[in-house]
Amino acid sequence: MKSTIDVSGRLVIPKAIRKVSGLEPGVPLEIRWREGVVEIEPASLPVKLTKQGRFLVAVPEKPITSLTNETVKQTRQQVRHGRSGLSE
Repeated sequence: MKSTIDVSGRLVIPKAIRKVSGLEPGVPLEIRWREGVVEIEPASLPVKLTKQGRFLVAVPEKPITSLTNETVKQTRQQVRHGRSGLSE
């Protein structure tokens, strides 16, 4: 897929990529230049390490929505069937 950058430096990420990657308006992104390639990915979730019993557990610093069984089921089906929704 191809896109362009406008004079203000904005890049439009094609809808198919946004859909399959879960990118929505307001999602923070990390953008890097590495070995001649521009990489864009969702920013990692800030966590703090908390001891719970004998274990050290990563706990989100901000509230997040719970992952539903339906989301897990759909993701597993997409991975199994190799359906990414992307075409070049």
